[in-house]
Amino acid sequence: MALSTSGLRRSRALDVLPAVVLLGTAALAGCADPGASAASNPSGGAQTTAARNGVVYNTSPDQQRIRAEKDAALAAKVPALIGKDGKLTVATTAGSIPLSFHATDDKTPIGSELDIAQLVADKLGLELDVQVTSWENWPLKTQSGDFEAVFSNVGVNKDRVKLFDFASYRAAYMGFEAKKSSTYDIKGADDISGLKISVGSGTNQEKILLAWNKELEGKGKAPATLQYYSSDADTILALSSGRTDLNIAPYPSTVYRENTRDDLRVVGKVNAGWPSETLVAATRLRGNGLAPVISEALNSVIKDGSYGKVLERWGLSEEALPESKTITEENFAATQATSSAAPSGKAS
Repeated sequence: MALSTSGLRRSRALDVLPAVVLLGTAALAGCADPGASAASNPSGGAQTTAARNGVVYNTSPDQQRIRAEKDAALAAKVPALIGKDGKLTVATTAGSIPLSFHATDDKTPIGSELDIAQLVADKLGLELDVQVTSWENWPLKTQSGDFEAVFSNVGVNKDRVKLFDFASYRAAYMGFEAKKSSTYDIKGADDISGLKISVGSGTNQEKILLAWNKELEGKGKAPATLQYYSSDADTILALSSGRTDLNIAPYPSTVYRENTRDDLRVVGKVNAGWPSETLVAATRLRGNGLAPVISEALNSVIKDGSYGKVLERWGLSEEALPESKTITEENFAATQATSSAAPSGKAS
């Protein structure tokens, strides 16, 4: 499996920065924390973690991934320019445990996102070629053709569908986490007034907090203070030490920490597309014909059960989708209407 770690770590100031709305490609890229070093496992450290939710997380380089059988009919649908080298080149940011992160060797990218990418590659008869990139670079490098697909907790939104096509594969939620002793219950803007909250710059979760702050200011209430850290380890240290009140991050990551640590708990959950709803999806350059094929491959592994086994392996069964859909600029509004009709907290 080919790896590229250049540009993996994003340079950001350790000190608290003012909250600003990031435009351009950064606005296309926000679902997980773009700069997080999420594994927090030293080389040679523990290979498995038994969690309170019953999951035994394998964080070693030897993943023994769940595999799928090639589907010749699907393989024949892969666009020639993509399939000619026999590889599916997939980008991931390796920034959010248990979704996409580095194994205990501190170099091998692993996690549920890559397990799902492996199933898709298997169905299409292609070798999975994983390329680790920085969060802000995946949009440009996908447009330039360096990456054939992105599997890195990318949520579908109105800005991204102008440039990319999507094949959905998981529900998309953000979780608020706090010290276990806290009494917070975060449901909306009023619940964060005056609090200090750590958040990844240029992410969907930052957009939510900025919107909630605007709502608070309109009511004459104190906004939350947004704080930015250079790594996931720094973020969690600030939370556990009381320098921040809350952290907002991909929901699977907050659940992982709640079940593997003794000092943190999840205190709120919000759809990543708030005030609408969104889904996590494989991301591909608009109009090249690969996204529908990926959707078919995903539906095949949903049907044969291997998809469900991957999510169960990483403790993500509650975010499973009953089917994958291809989402483009042309059908985006219709898919939004469908997802908005789904019950709150359920995969749509």
